[in-house]
Amino acid sequence: MTVIRSSLFMAWAILWSIVSAPLVVIAALALRGLWGYRFGKLWRLGIQWGVENLLGIRPKVIGLENMPLEPCVILAKHQSAWETMTLQDYVPNGAYCVFVLKKELLKVPLIGWGLAAMKMISIDRAAGKDALDQVVTQGRERLKQGFYVILFPEGTRVAPGQTKRYKPGGAYLATHVGCKVVPIAHDAGELWPRQAFLKKPGTITVSIGPAFDATGMSEAEVNRQAEAWIEAEMRRISPHRYRDAARSNA
Repeated sequence: MTVIRSSLFMAWAILWSIVSAPLVVIAALALRGLWGYRFGKLWRLGIQWGVENLLGIRPKVIGLENMPLEPCVILAKHQSAWETMTLQDYVPNGAYCVFVLKKELLKVPLIGWGLAAMKMISIDRAAGKDALDQVVTQGRERLKQGFYVILFPEGTRVAPGQTKRYKPGGAYLATHVGCKVVPIAHDAGELWPRQAFLKKPGTITVSIGPAFDATGMSEAEVNRQAEAWIEAEMRRISPHRYRDAARSNA
């Protein structure tokens, strides 16, 4: 059944992207304003329809009340492609989100073109300090425009139970702009593994942590606080993935 579900979803995702992704580019370039984001949301909702109804994957959200009403920096665990779509549903008042991503992604046919048209924060990872300054310049502008900025501080997708070093980009943006930071933990990788064709039905737990103000903090302090909450919460929602959590629950 998992093979059938995954095959149907893949067919649907390709078909829906072929139909809707060009509309995102056209809307962003021709209509300008928020039209690219509106059509981007249409594409995303279509994909999520397939996730819920073909794959049988649904979210369970904890701590939604922790999301600030004003635009902020969101630092989230990254285990799959699922959260890149679904986390955008948890910002208030129908606001839109932008991601910090590597420039190479903008070259991916259809999806990459749509991301470029919607002016995501794209950086050259090889640029070092200049890359961080790019994040601040673009991120400050997006926040002023009312967008929430989502970053995955580990920089890449990590398997359940694993942790990579938290990179400074999101913390650097938050401290230089002076805004709130929201940590998010989830277990999407349990059902939607990295680069895996087969995806299992079930419930993904998303836990939104308490927001904290990065004003006056150093990048290291922001990362320490976000990492401490995220990794502790990962052990709570996925104790079977961590030996220390399993021992404490024994």
